[in-house]
Amino acid sequence: MHRSQAAVLQAQPAQARVVELERELDQARQRLAVVGSGEKVAQQANEQSRLTIKLLEEQIYKQQQDLAFYKGVLAPGSRRDGLRIRTFELQATDRPRHFRYKLLLSRVGKDDQPLEGQLTVTVEGRQGDKDVSLPLAELTRGMPDQLAEPVVPFSFKHFQALPEAGRFAELQLPAGFEPSQVKVRAEVKGEKPLERTFKWINEE
Repeated sequence: MHRSQAAVLQAQPAQARVVELERELDQARQRLAVVGSGEKVAQQANEQSRLTIKLLEEQIYKQQQDLAFYKGVLAPGSRRDGLRIRTFELQATDRPRHFRYKLLLSRVGKDDQPLEGQLTVTVEGRQGDKDVSLPLAELTRGMPDQLAEPVVPFSFKHFQALPEAGRFAELQLPAGFEPSQVKVRAEVKGEKPLERTFKWINEE
């Protein structure tokens, strides 16, 4: 009981800090969109905005790790402990058929042993008149944070992001492919696989 009360008190400022950092991140992204000319000064401001965004994303990730731990401690006993697929975030970019993505995993429970398993992510949609399922790794080829293999191993105690440190990575859709949803499947040895689907966003 004392542990739960302490976790509540510690989680509140962490949650407030996440909200504050996300507001700063939105402002930084807006500044980045404004300074879009080819002037040298604008380029310097553009780079500074990118560094600010990266720093804020890393700070938010750290706060989210803390919150995941507190929520694991406070989780009702009736809920099944173990892995959670929290979110798959998608953002459109200024380039057609290019998107930014981030996947977040967490766990419920007080076990401090690392949770190990493997993850597969596929983008489902239509190519012409056929239903098609494309591995995320295929869509990240040539990108800075490209995935080497379709199956991604993971090992974490409370919280993990793909890519690491809470950054966003990029993917590119092939011509003619119309996505409808993203399917995330996580497997932990000895447990039933966990699956979750996320609807695709409009590119507008």
